[in-house]
Amino acid sequence: MKIKPLADRILVKVDAAETKTASGIIIPDTAQEKTQMATVVAVGPGTEKEKISVNVGDRVMHDKYSGTKVDLGDGADYLIVRNSDLIAIIEK
Repeated sequence: MKIKPLADRILVKVDAAETKTASGIIIPDTAQEKTQMATVVAVGPGTEKEKISVNVGDRVMHDKYSGTKVDLGDGADYLIVRNSDLIAIIEK
């Protein structure tokens, strides 16, 4: 399935949550923090009031409870978020 976001919306692939700490302790699912980082998969055209500020392939941080979950059938977690829900672009 292919999704093309509309207006100021962006399709992102959510990064997997860490299951181990740096010292090797396994974190149970119930204690894992919901991840706030993702990779941009597709972007809408934007609007006159809200220009899109990211490109496909950018790694971004988003608001913790933002977006709508989308199932593309490949087992990964995707969200459609508004451009204004993005907090930062992660640069290397």
